Amino acid sequence: MPGRLVVAITDGEWFDQLRARPDLTEVNFWAPGGTPFRALDAGELFLFKLHSPRNFVVGGGVFVHATTIPCSLAWEAFGEANGAMSLVEMRHRIARYRHVDPSDRGDFSIGCRVLLQPFFFDEFEWIPAPTAWKRQTQQFKTFPTDQGDGATLLAAVQKRLEQSSVHAAREGPSSGQDNLPRYGRATVIQPRLGQGAFRIVVTDAYQRRCAITGERTLPALEAAHIRPYADGGSHQPTNGLLMRRDIHALFDTGYVTITPELRFRVSRRIKEEFENGRDYYRMHGQAVAQPQSTLWRPDASALRWHNEDRFID
Repeated sequence: MPGRLVVAITDGEWFDQLRARPDLTEVNFWAPGGTPFRALDAGELFLFKLHSPRNFVVGGGVFVHATTIPCSLAWEAFGEANGAMSLVEMRHRIARYRHVDPSDRGDFSIGCRVLLQPFFFDEFEWIPAPTAWKRQTQQFKTFPTDQGDGATLLAAVQKRLEQSSVHAAREGPSSGQDNLPRYGRATVIQPRLGQGAFRIVVTDAYQRRCAITGERTLPALEAAHIRPYADGGSHQPTNGLLMRRDIHALFDTGYVTITPELRFRVSRRIKEEFENGRDYYRMHGQAVAQPQSTLWRPDASALRWHNEDRFID
């Protein structure tokens, strides 16, 4: 099946701020509205184009996930990788595009397109917009990569990235370009998520409900690593669970765990050390919710690690 790529119009301030950050491994290409995005599958190429009259494709990344989230969650997950220096600046930019009062204290819902391995071309490398791009195209356009403008774009991007890689090799590891993506095809299989992408994907995997309590108040929920990244865990959704903040804290410190059979287990040490824990003991032994997609369900080996190496019985 032929691959696809998307060319989307980018906010110039977003582009200018992020291209000064070659250290980033993931970015949030956000849209001020919450329109669903279904144009790509995870691993396909997402390119961005500046507003007219600068009709050039200027960078891109590997698309991994799209959703609609409150801007506060986007800031919590990605910080300056949202292309803004602060949440206040980001909110002002969203308000400007929405034509609303920037002093509105509501938590704007925005489109979130998570991109991994972002790249930003220098001006002399910019690629003219495809001939099929029309002025009335407001947001994005999808192209097949095996023919026409899509194939031309893919070849142009690959050529520039290869040239950047050669230059990086000559300059040495301090150039910051060692991890540039290589596109032999338009699809990258199982891209590795970063911390921000992990937060968003796990939140959606559990349908924005705590896996233990069913709590749906989004600001009270956190994406927990089953095996911490510092202890050899990954940012893959199978190493994640969505938990209420207090349960996440207890999970990380070993006072509660999830068994490989997906049962919630509470340590006797909560009562011994804190003379409390009635609400947690009430949930002891209950089944834990899991994502509908088998691709995102908790990894049994990671759960065993938590039971054996982190849980304090």
